[in-house]
Amino acid sequence: MEKLIDAYERKIDYLRISVTDRCNLRCVYCMPPEGIELIESKDILRYEEFLRIVRIAADHGVTKVRVTGGEPLVRKGIIEFLAELASIKGIDDLSLTTNGVLLKEYAQRLKEAGLRRVNVSLDSLKRDRFLKMTRGDNLQQVLDGLEEAERVGLTPVKINMVVIKGFNDDEVLEFAMMSKVKPYHVRYIEYMPFNTQEGWQRDKCITARELKEMIEKVEPLFPVTDASGGAGTARRYRFKDAPGEVGFISPVSEHFCGSCNRLRLTSDGKLRTCLFSDNEIDIRKALRDGSSDDAVEALLFRAVKEKPQGHQINENIFKKCSRTMSLIGG
Repeated sequence: MEKLIDAYERKIDYLRISVTDRCNLRCVYCMPPEGIELIESKDILRYEEFLRIVRIAADHGVTKVRVTGGEPLVRKGIIEFLAELASIKGIDDLSLTTNGVLLKEYAQRLKEAGLRRVNVSLDSLKRDRFLKMTRGDNLQQVLDGLEEAERVGLTPVKINMVVIKGFNDDEVLEFAMMSKVKPYHVRYIEYMPFNTQEGWQRDKCITARELKEMIEKVEPLFPVTDASGGAGTARRYRFKDAPGEVGFISPVSEHFCGSCNRLRLTSDGKLRTCLFSDNEIDIRKALRDGSSDDAVEALLFRAVKEKPQGHQINENIFKKCSRTMSLIGG
């Protein structure tokens, strides 16, 4: 069958699915303290609708799926849904992004369902700061979830830290040191522009290069050349003889648009071609009006065709994304 290849010859083989806009935290860079106006339940895609899209996408070369939210583990039936996803022919890499609050409780069942690994969003190892950043006193639950995920084999366990200058940048080294004692993949993500209450301030973004320099003032890092962590956007390194890794994701300072291989599907059935673009294609209507698989397939190909060459964060014409990350999917 014809593969999903965009106008810039990029092979699209990765689909990120947001299964819910609900979340059990209120992170400051994601949503205001009172939360957001939630999508009506009737407008959220049903699991069978997600599965239909993935089956069609897999027929055209999509091999990698990541399930996100909101917080995906708060949606009822998530384990059974993941098991169905894992059984789809052609999908050979199934992962999940979570805030980790419910991970200890779910880890064993996630593994048994066919999930390969987890990405855990964690921005501070200090209880008071975690509370301020997430508006939830759940740090110990997250740390226990990391341990349980490693124990059951949801590996490599990846920890995603969004670094904000003047807020949590003093913990960069402490996070890196975790990779010396645990086989965790610690990944630093540049602070990005989303529609949050506090707004995005460019001067709060510390570049990946600056982050690496901060760490190497203490101890050198060595490039990782093996593919054990899977293909991805992070520039990967490790300390000498360390069981884990550190990686740097630089969507702002050194974007990786030229190799972008993904589409995003929001929980309300919109295909997004770029994290930082408000261009969306409504696929929910086709799923619910009796349209054939060919019609759904055509929308996938249309999205790929409309995928931009890159974002424009560092250009004067850049317009900040109007959706919060909880609505887009991490």
